[in-house]
Amino acid sequence: MDIPLVAGNKGTIGVGEVKMTGDEQQTHVIFTKKDELLEVAQDEKKRKSFLAKVKRPAEYLINWGVKSSLWMYAWGLACCAIEMMAFGAARWDSDRYGIIARGTPRQADLMIVNGPITYMMAPRVKRLFNQMPQPRYVIAMGECAINGGPFWDSYSIVKGADKIIPVDVYIPGCPVNPEALLDGIIKLQDKILKGELAS
Repeated sequence: MDIPLVAGNKGTIGVGEVKMTGDEQQTHVIFTKKDELLEVAQDEKKRKSFLAKVKRPAEYLINWGVKSSLWMYAWGLACCAIEMMAFGAARWDSDRYGIIARGTPRQADLMIVNGPITYMMAPRVKRLFNQMPQPRYVIAMGECAINGGPFWDSYSIVKGADKIIPVDVYIPGCPVNPEALLDGIIKLQDKILKGELAS
């Protein structure tokens, strides 16, 4: 059935006077405002403003999903790895925060560097980091990962993980307690939500 459309006042479009019964009347008698999206598309200033308003909530929603489902790479370099294992155990229960340990870098998006990096190990750490999918995050856990710790003057120790890979959060301590690791991960989650990241 053809329905004649008549232009209303103030740019509205309405359905003309057509007699309909029952469901037809409910589905076809609709009044809509003038198409504002056409105006937005034609005006560059309005278009940029509209896209900024739409982009912020979408980014926030995506970042919220990412921060709530971090998968950490289960690996260890030295004694801080024991504290990382304790963080995943029953008392601290990293699963409550959506942090699940994965056995391969290709399924993980969080690398916790938890010990001193030797110059022999440095290329392997870099390779493991490169195998992680984007977005990927790095936490330097403990003094050894931050600046070499008690081995800072050794010829074989890299003076910090940030000399090899970009680090998002530094957690000082020797060894780092599981509480401190939890605090560092919460800080990382805040940075993810705000979009302030090194990598």
